[in-house]
Amino acid sequence: MSDFFATHQFIITVPAGKRLIAKAVVSLKSVNMALENGIVAVIAGTTNAYIAEELLLLTGEANSFPIYKFFRGITTAPGKKVSPDSGGFHSGDVIFEKGKWVREKTIFDAAAHMGKGDVVIKGANAVDALRKTAGIHIGNPSLGTSGEALKAAVGKKAELIIPVGLEKRVFGDITEIAKRLNSSSCFGPGMLPITGTIITELEAIEILTGAKAELVSAGGILGGEGCCRIAVTGSEDRLKVAKEIIGSISCEPHFEG
Repeated sequence: MSDFFATHQFIITVPAGKRLIAKAVVSLKSVNMALENGIVAVIAGTTNAYIAEELLLLTGEANSFPIYKFFRGITTAPGKKVSPDSGGFHSGDVIFEKGKWVREKTIFDAAAHMGKGDVVIKGANAVDALRKTAGIHIGNPSLGTSGEALKAAVGKKAELIIPVGLEKRVFGDITEIAKRLNSSSCFGPGMLPITGTIITELEAIEILTGAKAELVSAGGILGGEGCCRIAVTGSEDRLKVAKEIIGSISCEPHFEG
């Protein structure tokens, strides 16, 4: 491998970032071991939809998976609504047991049976990339799927993987933000601060290529809204891999609602 290091810049849109994160999650040794020998629980969410699809490609079951319907809650622009026939994926979550998609199960069924060596994958609404913490909006007073994810991760010692795009980055301490959002004087959803194996586009690039990734700027128009410009530093060989992987996902289509 060449010892010469250089830096190349890449623009990654929000959907491309979701696909990139998904490919990194699916490449993890812990995920592959759990997929083969235990339980992998992918909780419904727009980023997790890409992860579920990538896993289902491995098991040969992706053809029947509706990627644009795999969510429970969704944030849209003011005045925008998801069409009725694009409503949430009614089967709930995607649960794998020893490499097979158990279609009738959700995280509410699986959490109690999970333990060490298993993996639960739960998306987030906010990420502090520096402190490696994330935040999940809470509308259900019993914590909904977040509560079940914590049962599996904290109570049963399953690995909690939190895939979250850099468009959800926040400034400040998420625990302090959560304290404010959870106060009795605040209107709107609360927030649950969590930590685990957090994977943004930066970690995804490092996992897939071994190169160092840094967010250097963000934003755009004409489909580039929310995009990130990421500087990737590494050897010639690693940068070649980065170009190939990012090039393969750069035209990922936007959400079809």
